[in-house]
Amino acid sequence: MGTICDPEELRTLFLFEKLTDAQLAQLCEAGRIEYIEPGPVYREGDPATCFYVLIDGEVRLTKLSGGMEIELNRTDHRGVYSGAWMAYLGDKVNQNYNSSLYVERRSRFLVLDAGDFSAMMHEWFPMAVHLLEGAFYGGQKSSQRIAERERLLALGSLSAGLTHELNNPAAAAVRATSGLRERVAGMRHKLKMMASGKFTPEALVALVDLQEQAADQVAKAPDLSPLEAADREDALADWLDEHGIADGWSIAPTFVQAGLEIDWLEGVHGALAGCGDQAFEGAIRWLNYTVETELLMNEIADSTTRISTLVGAAKQYSQMDRAPFQVVDVHELLDSTLVMLNRKLGDGVRVVKDYDRSLPPIPCYAAELNQVWTNLIDNAVYAMGGNGTLTIRTYRENDCVAVEIGDTGGGIAPEARGRIFEPFFTTKPVGDGTGLGLDISFRIVVNKHNGDIRVDSEPGDTRFIVRLPLESPTNDADEGTIANHG
Repeated sequence: MGTICDPEELRTLFLFEKLTDAQLAQLCEAGRIEYIEPGPVYREGDPATCFYVLIDGEVRLTKLSGGMEIELNRTDHRGVYSGAWMAYLGDKVNQNYNSSLYVERRSRFLVLDAGDFSAMMHEWFPMAVHLLEGAFYGGQKSSQRIAERERLLALGSLSAGLTHELNNPAAAAVRATSGLRERVAGMRHKLKMMASGKFTPEALVALVDLQEQAADQVAKAPDLSPLEAADREDALADWLDEHGIADGWSIAPTFVQAGLEIDWLEGVHGALAGCGDQAFEGAIRWLNYTVETELLMNEIADSTTRISTLVGAAKQYSQMDRAPFQVVDVHELLDSTLVMLNRKLGDGVRVVKDYDRSLPPIPCYAAELNQVWTNLIDNAVYAMGGNGTLTIRTYRENDCVAVEIGDTGGGIAPEARGRIFEPFFTTKPVGDGTGLGLDISFRIVVNKHNGDIRVDSEPGDTRFIVRLPLESPTNDADEGTIANHG
């Protein structure tokens, strides 16, 4: 229901107190006075068609976060405004309501159509509009540049760790390849000796069968403690010495590592009975080369598999060759981040994964979520001083996937908890932190994914909880609108 617009009443509102009589008259002519009953005025995500100024009454502003409506402001202050207040930026920004407005009791508003509000801003305050545009886009660009720099710094640190992680298996593969070449050369030498006639055809057939048995046994070798391995090596070395094998102590560890025991060697000795001691020693060394070759090939396979795993984790982490927005299993993102941070975790941090594998994939900007996990895990490791338990838990909460990252560090001081998501705020010493990690994480989770991030902390138990909607997020403007009063 409308009523007559009074320019003198509008002058009593802080928003219009400096306007001229002509401007107030134009404002009354373009706008309209409306009484609105308790209930919703507009919904978040709807096209922003009107600009609302409260004359009297009470309003409540909310914003969706993780599928829930969070109250941002509740006020009866005359002159607060909300709605299409960014209409003056035109189609340069998303012109949808980025919050929801509710009336708590019957209230009276001045209502302006978005087009009229935009025209008045440009006509009455051209310089102010330019300044506001500059501030808006400058702030946006600065935030993007800072976020890009932070991500590059993080990637640089992770790349150094990845290089170190890749170097170890690569060096192991090179060493194993060199050793394998030596063993193959030794086998060729022994093969020449075996071909010289020291073995009967039946003995050669038996030896080949024994060689296959030895190769198969390597894959089934038991895990022995150092004490168990030492005892078996001593016993096997004594047996080799008793059977005329020179330097049996140098051969024994290889057979023990492969899980080959004295009973098996007795079978070798029996199969080659009648071929002579020299032939038996040659057969033992031939079998030793066989076992060493298998062990070295296993080492090469393990090393190259590790390299492949690291490269795969790096591609998953960076989302190389993948679309920015996709539907993914959040556990794959968490695991790839842990692999990338493995060096930083070190031996002092125990990682506990409590994953709910029944969770469905989520629609998200995967590479940016990986940046969030990196920031939270890095902070957790720092808080624990490199020693403690890092717990990563996933579960479903209403229509969201929740990811909880906990640490056993000293906790966050109560006076700092309300500021940890502010840009440039940090509790770390100068030079150790920029104060941007949690701010960027907040923007990625809340602004880009319509999610929610919160913290619960006490000494020995700090948990950051990230909630991400199961439905595709809508990408609104970076900053949420709030009812303003000057």
